Parts: sequence; structure tokens; C-alpha cells
Amino acid sequence: MSGKAPNEKAAGPSGPVARLSAERSDHSRREIVSLMSSRVGDAFLRKPFFVEGGTDLVSLCRELAERRIGDALVRDGDRLGVFTTTNLRDALLRPTPPAELPVREVASFPAVGVSIDDDLYDAMILMLRHRVHRVVVRERDQVIGVLSQLDLMGHVANNSHLIALQAAHAADLTELKAAAQQINGLIRVLHGDGVRVEVIAGLVGELNRHVFQRLWTLLAPEDLRANSCLIVMGSEGRGEQIIKTDQDNGLILRDGFPMDGVQAVTDAFTAALVDFGYPLCPGGIMASRPTWCQPLSGFRRTIGQWIIGEDPEGPMNLAIFLDAAAVAGDARLLKAAREHLHALVAGNASYHARFASAIHSFSQTGGWWSRLPGLSGRSAAEVDLKKLGIFPIVQGARALALQYRVLELGTASRLAVLAQSGRIDTALARDLSDALRFLIGLKLDSNLRQIGGGRTPDNLIRLDELGTLDRQALKDSLAIVRRFKDWLTLHYRLDAR
Repeated sequence: MSGKAPNEKAAGPSGPVARLSAERSDHSRREIVSLMSSRVGDAFLRKPFFVEGGTDLVSLCRELAERRIGDALVRDGDRLGVFTTTNLRDALLRPTPPAELPVREVASFPAVGVSIDDDLYDAMILMLRHRVHRVVVRERDQVIGVLSQLDLMGHVANNSHLIALQAAHAADLTELKAAAQQINGLIRVLHGDGVRVEVIAGLVGELNRHVFQRLWTLLAPEDLRANSCLIVMGSEGRGEQIIKTDQDNGLILRDGFPMDGVQAVTDAFTAALVDFGYPLCPGGIMASRPTWCQPLSGFRRTIGQWIIGEDPEGPMNLAIFLDAAAVAGDARLLKAAREHLHALVAGNASYHARFASAIHSFSQTGGWWSRLPGLSGRSAAEVDLKKLGIFPIVQGARALALQYRVLELGTASRLAVLAQSGRIDTALARDLSDALRFLIGLKLDSNLRQIGGGRTPDNLIRLDELGTLDRQALKDSLAIVRRFKDWLTLHYRLDAR
């Protein structure tokens, strides 16, 4: 480690840093354990960017802007220092013009350093002691990276704000991947601390969108970003996906925008998300597929085919698109497509009934719903939570939202608006929201156990893994689902069709 030489400044900005509280919650105790048991090499390390000490400040700032980073390591003979935006602030107060001021005169020397094998706790103590926000990481005598206070705290705390900042400021795909891969850790911590499942889902949804936005910015040229709308759909659009299960995204292009080169960008987008841990969508609902990457006029035609055509996939595709939310670009493109959708189905009682009939899909054979997973093993021992519980609630609320032009995307929000407008009984809407919350929480419990055991998370829950109270709550939730399906059957007169 490098010490601070006489008359030299420690690298990094001065000012207060996070203090340790004397009062420890279970969450903070876990953070301390993580600090004590993790090595510097376990955390995300940013690639070092070196400049020579004679580089003038204007040239350096131009380079930092192009690389979208805020600091640099400064080589000056045998010395190694750090230049940050704090150093730039101080430099601007000097009488020398920035174009004539070499970085060696304003950088902080020496750079505070740690070994890749040091404990993260040691790195944090050094940051506190020297009042810096970053340390240089060495492996033997070679500088291999920079550890920032943001990355250190993101590693041990799985803090949603820190993850969002990391995603927003990621300079490349490697840094963005590091931010995305912390989300599952955040889910475990929040769930372990008893945070409500709808709060976790909301946080995770926002973090996923930060990742998608930054990824799109890194991959898509500016003119493509300005002339398109990147959307997420399905459970991601509704804000109800917690554990990463698949990708549901698309791209609406402005009419007349050239398609040349778009496929390469959407392919790279899909591949990067897979690398980040977002699995491919088995149904191909991804911006890299032609159906989900079209000009606005193409989407309008496709929506019409979903509604009036014979394609058995049509209702499923429409349902997924009905949950679309804009992530990046011109949201007016999505609004125009959605308005076209509502105009086509307005007053079409026959189509509304056809769309709603999917609530009974799993008791039928064939059709678009057959791709969804069914029961596995003995039905008395293993239950598909999505098939028997979550999907009927989501689809029923979605059908009513389509019929009455409710624009909210979340299932609970849709049910609340429907109840407020008298379209559904208030008590039933409340029971459905409670049942959905319980079922998603039960699925999250199961998914975390599966991930902990090295298995791929799915929708199946074994009844012998549940306690007495959870079994009873599951029974009550499925009874509410059956009551909702019976009500929808009468509402849409499905028995007569």
C-alpha cells in the first residue's frame, strides 16, 4: 500500500464520507460480515485510465468526456496520482488557463493503493483515513484497476440507489454487467429483511430499466435513439417481475427511419442482456426479432392482424403488448400504437370475450396458452403458481382493462381503478390484489431456494416445502382465483361461446 508523503495530498476529493452508526440492524451486521469476509478482488474494479503528467487539462477533460468517465490516473516519472472532478474544480480557480496547465500540477499524489488480495474492510478503512473516494488496486507491482467507494458499498450493501448510479454511469458493457449482476443480491437482502414483495418488485423494475436505458445508450447510435422507442412488456412492463426469467422487449421505429444497421444493434442488445443474466424469451418476444422491431405503421398492421387474424398466437402477443412500457426514446411512438390498439377493439364485445377466455386456457387443450408450463409430477405434490394462480388474475385484470380502457399497467393498479369506477366489486378487487401479492411472494421464496441450490428458477412450488399457514394461504388464494374466473365467465358470457 502507498502511504501519504509529506506535503502531498491524498488522492481523491476531500469532505465527509459515510460514518459507521453505533446502532446495528440485522442488515448492517450483514454488511460488516461481507466487508470482513470479502476480498478487494471480489468487488467490481474499474479499468484504469492513465495519462501523462504533462497533459494539459483541456485535452484531458476532452478525453474523459469521450470515455464518459470522471477520473484518471496520472503518471509523472516514478509518481502515480489521481485526477478527479474535485481537482478540476480547484484548477479552475488558478490564474493559469486550463489549456496551459499540466495535470501534474493539480492532480493528487500519491494515489492511495491496496492489493487485490486485501480485505474490502481494509480498503474502506483507507478511504476513511485518507478521506478519498477511490483507491488504486495492484496485483504485485502492476496497477490492474480502481476501486471506488460507490463500487465497494454496492458490493457489500446491495443498495438500490448505488446500483442505479453504477448503471447510469457505466462506461462500457463490463461495468454495466457488474451493476446488473448485483440486483439478485439486493433481492435476497430485501426479502430477508421482510420488505413487502410489491416494494421489491417496484425497486427491481426500476433498476432493470436503468440497466436497459444505459445499455441502449451504449449500443444504439444517437439518431436511432431519437427515432425509436425501446419498450419492455409482459411482467417487466407491469413491474411484477422480480427474479430474471426472460426478456420481453421490443423497438418501435419512427416511420421513414432507415432500417439499415438496426438489426445489428438489436442483436447486440439481446446478446448483452443474456450475458447480464436476462435469459432469452422462449417465445421470441425480443427486439432482435422482426415482429418486435418495426416502424410504427408496421406495428399498427401487426396489431390489427393479432385482433382480426386467425393466428393462434395473436391474443398472447396482444396481451404482452398491452403491458408495454417505454424505457428509452420517444414514448409518443408507443402511445400512438396503443391508441390504435384501443380504437380497433372499442365496442367489440366478441373480441373482448375471446381475449378474456384465456383465463380458462389451462383446462382446455391447444391454443396459444399451451406454451406456458403446466403441472409437473403429481398435482397434489407440485403446483404451478403461474398457471393456476398468477396468470388468471393478471389476464382477467388485463381483459377488463382492455374493455374499459384502463391505462395503468400493474395488475393491482388496474384492479384499483376498476373498483373505483364500479366495474368490479371493491372487496373482490382487494382479495385479488392480496392473493396476487401472496402468490408472487411464494414464487419468490421458491426461486431464491432454487437459485441457492444451483437450479434454474421456475414457477413450480412443492407443497411439502410449505408450512401449515402457507398451505392454507395458498388454498385461500386459489379459491379467490376460482371466484374471479367464475365472475369473469358470467361477465363475458363465456359459457355461451
